[in-house]
Amino acid sequence: MPKYSYVAVSADGKRKKGGIEAVTLDKAQELLKLDGLTPIKVTEQGVLDKEITFDFLGKVKSRDLSVFCRQFVSILNAGVTVTSALEMLSEQTKNKKLQVAISDTKSGIEKGETLSEAMRSHSEVFPMLLINMVEAGEASGSLEISFERMAVHFEKSAKLSAIMKKAMIYPCAVGIVALLVVVIMLVFVIPQFQSMFDEIGTEMPAITKMVIKASDFLIHKWYIVVGVLALVIAVFELYRTSESGKVVFAKIGLKAPLFGILTVKSSSARLARTLSTLMTAGIPLVNAIDITAKSMSNLIVKQTLLHSKEEVEKGVPLSVPIKASGVFPPMVHHMIRIGEETGGLDDMLNKVADYYDEEVELQTQSLTAALEPLIIVVLAVIVCFIIAAVMSPMLSMYDGMENL
Repeated sequence: MPKYSYVAVSADGKRKKGGIEAVTLDKAQELLKLDGLTPIKVTEQGVLDKEITFDFLGKVKSRDLSVFCRQFVSILNAGVTVTSALEMLSEQTKNKKLQVAISDTKSGIEKGETLSEAMRSHSEVFPMLLINMVEAGEASGSLEISFERMAVHFEKSAKLSAIMKKAMIYPCAVGIVALLVVVIMLVFVIPQFQSMFDEIGTEMPAITKMVIKASDFLIHKWYIVVGVLALVIAVFELYRTSESGKVVFAKIGLKAPLFGILTVKSSSARLARTLSTLMTAGIPLVNAIDITAKSMSNLIVKQTLLHSKEEVEKGVPLSVPIKASGVFPPMVHHMIRIGEETGGLDDMLNKVADYYDEEVELQTQSLTAALEPLIIVVLAVIVCFIIAAVMSPMLSMYDGMENL
């Protein structure tokens, strides 16, 4: 998604600069207005003017944010002021990027900004979900409750991310091992057998010739292999980050065998959990949907929620566009509709989130169980192919000796 640099004026007349992600320039200006800012200048960031961030300090994960929220609540409940709490947290936080953001937030408060305003200056560290929850907590006088809810939310999010990563680690690890085995056999094992085959002087089978040619090519022209791989990766990455590529890969992510259903269920869990958290804090449904859409990694899911927000603004119940999209399972729009009819949408969404959290965990276990034998079979086929290429000439030689 394109990034835009902006210069804007806040409600209290303060001039602010920063960056924001949006589909178009108009959307960027609309998002700034929703955040209470009056845009003065909004321009798309180029290669030379992109914001310099502290990515080299380490990524801030959901687990880091959950610990931050938990500790912040504990310190505030002990009667410590917000600035003192931030100072204590900045000294004991291990993640350097989060540490810098907390320290700068403390400085912003000392200059007269509210906590949410100071955190908004580090939106690359503090998610908009957290910032809006803090703002709602400040308005209602329940800041500790907001941080408590966000701690639970980030803990659930961290658990969900860990489950998703677990599903990917095994096939990736086995795939890398398989590739290393093939390369080692082609580079080190096959050449030793090739000298023996030359001494035998018998006609080698086609499968053996194929493997030997592959071995020679990899040894003597490895730079071509590396160059082609680099080119393929570069083209793949360029297409993946293009607008059309994002749509294609988003569709693949939702429809892919085995992994597609996992993406759908995890998106359903994140949708329900985020919306429930925001609505419980008193944030209007339209704003809650917009914030939830920004937290989604799949572009199709994000576009579905943004379209749903537009429909809700027109007075259409949320369950209607969610059902019409066909992206989420039927249970999601059914439960949302029941929540809308009974007036307990936030509670119903929380139940949906709990259900799909369990579903994602079960789906991950099933996926891992299905992938294990499949990957082993693929690896066995590759190894057996190379072994057959090595053994075929030897068996042919033994048959010739028996005939003599």
